[in-house]
Amino acid sequence: MSALTIFRGLLDDPIIGALYTYLCSIGNEENAVSAYSEFVSKLYARGHSDLDIYIQVAVFNNENTYVKQIGRGLSCDDAMYEALKNELALFDELSKLTPEILRAPIKYTGFLPSFGSGCVLIEDNYIERLENIGKHGYGIYAAHRMFYLDDDGNIVPVKNPDPTRLSSLVDYERQQQIILDNTHALLNGKTASNILLTGDAGTGKSSTIKAVVNELHDEGLRIIEVRKDQLTKIPQMLDELSQNPLKFIIFIDDLSFTKSDDCFNALKAVLEGSVSSRSQNTVVYATSNRRHLVKESFSDRDGDDVHRNDTMQEIISLSDRFGIHLTFDKPDKKTYLDIVHHLAEEYGVNMSDDELDLEAERFALSRGGRSARGARQLIEILSTKQ
Repeated sequence: MSALTIFRGLLDDPIIGALYTYLCSIGNEENAVSAYSEFVSKLYARGHSDLDIYIQVAVFNNENTYVKQIGRGLSCDDAMYEALKNELALFDELSKLTPEILRAPIKYTGFLPSFGSGCVLIEDNYIERLENIGKHGYGIYAAHRMFYLDDDGNIVPVKNPDPTRLSSLVDYERQQQIILDNTHALLNGKTASNILLTGDAGTGKSSTIKAVVNELHDEGLRIIEVRKDQLTKIPQMLDELSQNPLKFIIFIDDLSFTKSDDCFNALKAVLEGSVSSRSQNTVVYATSNRRHLVKESFSDRDGDDVHRNDTMQEIISLSDRFGIHLTFDKPDKKTYLDIVHHLAEEYGVNMSDDELDLEAERFALSRGGRSARGARQLIEILSTKQ
């Protein structure tokens, strides 16, 4: 373990580092007992005690020089490959360690905790992941599918991602298929368009995008949500993602601007006209309740700008910079009730059709209209009463 080179960063991993500390302490009885217990304590803190699974996941998620080179489509020389193979063989051996093997050098006769071990094939599995790195990714992108941009511009994993699947979204099949086809084009290395989803609130625009990610993440798709006030940070983020083997949706929810909004020009540059070309592994999917994205008043139309027509075209042009524009209209009564009944079956709500229809219409009336979001809220309320 002292000779780790490719995976040297794993010595800073809390559990692998604690294991290393214990191994180094063997020969000093008092220190070894404490170091062994510290190692197992950190393993327990994960919620389960399988050492082999932990080591494999840590190896898979490690962002090392070798995997980054492969991710960029570059080759590594024979010396690095030899180091990689030897270190993977070492992790195979570590994953097979049992409590009995680890405790054998200690003469301590008191109780020492146990842990689980197995026989995972880390070396074979890792080589397979390298060969399919465009689907597996590496680092945080191997372990997570949904991310957001924090206030410092860092890409952070979502700990509890939205689990919505397309099968739970009723209606809007045409829009869903267009988004799926465009996303498949992205995953297959073909030209993919930025997409703008507009329409009434609660019609499932955001849910559809997240559901597409849940359907296709095994094919190498990830999503990063960016707030409107963070749009100026997108170019830097795209530079970082351009070297990544995975494909990314840059997701902007509930998008709208005022005429003087600084972020307006930032998004325009990202969609089209920036000095740097758009990364081939990213698309922008945005949702909005507004058709033209920019709030304009009658004073904007009648202002004293000498080139008023040019100004108006500038204001409304942003939505035209999306290659695909999809509209999600508020569902009619039949569609709304179809959604309600579909979700009732999914959630296990046991009510007669007539009773459920009556509850659905009452709920829609109390919420000012029918919507897919309202249908889900109703069913979630009814499911808690049964």
